[in-house]
Amino acid sequence: MNRKIQILSLLFLGFSQFAFAQLKEEKLILDRKREPEIKRIEKKKTSVEREKNYPPIQKKVEDSLHLKYEITDVPPVSGFKTSTIQGADIAPAFNSAYQDSYFRVGYGNYGKILADGNISTVLENKTEVGADVHYLSTNGLKKEYEWDSKQSQASLGAYLNSYGDQGKFSVNANYSLDNYNYYGIYALPADAGQDLKQKTNIFSVNGYYDFYSNEILNDIRVKSSFLSDHFDAKETYADVLANLSKHGVSVYDDITMNADLGLGLETQNTTFKILSGNSSDFLNLTAAPKLTFYKGKSYLTIGSGFAFLNGKNDNSLLSEKVKTSKTYWFPKAELLFAAADEFKFYAGIDGGLMMNSYASLLQQNPYLLPDQYLKPGETKYHIYFGLKGDIDQTVKYDVSAGYAKLKNMMFFAQNGLQSFDAVGQRNSYDYINTFSAVYDDGTVSSVKGSLQFFPLENLALDAELNYSKYKLDHNNDIYNIPLLKAEIGAHYTMLNKKLLLGFIGFFATDRTANAFAVSSGINPDILIQTENTDEKVGGYADLNLSAEYKIHKNFSIFALGNNLLNSSYQTYKGYKVLGAQIAGGIKITF
Repeated sequence: MNRKIQILSLLFLGFSQFAFAQLKEEKLILDRKREPEIKRIEKKKTSVEREKNYPPIQKKVEDSLHLKYEITDVPPVSGFKTSTIQGADIAPAFNSAYQDSYFRVGYGNYGKILADGNISTVLENKTEVGADVHYLSTNGLKKEYEWDSKQSQASLGAYLNSYGDQGKFSVNANYSLDNYNYYGIYALPADAGQDLKQKTNIFSVNGYYDFYSNEILNDIRVKSSFLSDHFDAKETYADVLANLSKHGVSVYDDITMNADLGLGLETQNTTFKILSGNSSDFLNLTAAPKLTFYKGKSYLTIGSGFAFLNGKNDNSLLSEKVKTSKTYWFPKAELLFAAADEFKFYAGIDGGLMMNSYASLLQQNPYLLPDQYLKPGETKYHIYFGLKGDIDQTVKYDVSAGYAKLKNMMFFAQNGLQSFDAVGQRNSYDYINTFSAVYDDGTVSSVKGSLQFFPLENLALDAELNYSKYKLDHNNDIYNIPLLKAEIGAHYTMLNKKLLLGFIGFFATDRTANAFAVSSGINPDILIQTENTDEKVGGYADLNLSAEYKIHKNFSIFALGNNLLNSSYQTYKGYKVLGAQIAGGIKITF
């Protein structure tokens, strides 16, 4: 391992010396948000933010004061998937406003195939329409497993954005298909021809209307989705949110006030057809009033969150349905004191309900048993404080600490055997190779740090560090969540912006998990399993590089390198990742 690191370090150092020689040390001037371009290619115009002359200046100023400062003003969780069987795509994209449409195709080891494209156009009536497609597949770990471990992902979307006289309207429709196998078998033998297939389909439609004015009706958002899988699980979800507001009210001298009221309705219905046949149905009504007082760049927000949850759970093993009908209140307050752009102190408290849907759980762990007991998680309160700032438009940082009291905290535990019969064909999910959501109450203490550094016009560096310590009421440890996670990245342009280089590294400490061992008893036809509740799943370091060279304004070539240290780690117990991966291809823009 040390030798691999030394070789990579020498190569990277040598290349860096050459690269820096190509750069002119120009002073970086930030006139907009800077976002790292190394993450999964942001071609998804289903959430297009082509603002042009929108919003008006007064709305832009007011909205900027509400931004959650997460270094890049985007969620801190990376869109990149570590080098799992599904494969990964970390290729950056050139920011060419005049070339929004493109198509690219690539191929690599492990049978990796990538096809990716987007097309869009702006009509005369300020309406933008377009579509995108994405496909990624690998042959899996054929040398590691006798059984099938190949997986593929595909998505297809269409979108429309319209800029009217009163506001901006957006609507998009997406279909995604995830086709993979429950390949993480470690406790039982499996035949080469064993069926381990799982497949999920998700169709979603989202709409959004944002009024240019912050008077009375600010914006309306609608989300809806439908999910089905290989085992006939079904889930429908809908969320409607309306934000009412009155902004810019003068209170005293240079103090102004914004009044906001968010009203939401969320519904979720999920049914499973196998094993216990779990089903759930939830209706969540929310209201979030708040007042925000501004003085310069400092502000104080005081508000509350209210929720009324009505739900029921049922399965074939219950004699009667478990019903829920409860009203919740959550505190909400935040103080930000802007001593200077370089030093902004903030502190606050918040809380709320989070709906745990089958679709959202699959995004975190695709290897779920298709029979889940679902219930919302509750953050009773979350207290936090921190310091952030922007130093000379060159360094952005955010450091914070928090403490939260949680109820029905969700995490993943591995399932044991469903059938103890040693003879006969097993179901694809009955090899101790699936997981279920489990819940516990407890607390979490967290420390987060984020940094972005723009030393040169052509170079951007970023880093994130997350520490989370859980204390549960009924479990000694939380499963499958590391104590410490870190991420570092960079993107670098040279040769008159014809060459774009990217790097991203992911690091995590050991995780605690549960695991099972299987043996035969006195009767060889009956299996016996024992559970270890203190299994350690090793941490990892996953380093990735990407490069794209623009040969012509309409033609470029790209190369990707994933898991370059060839680390043999597991995402979850039994699920080994792909080794070092190299892929390359061509890209056409127009």
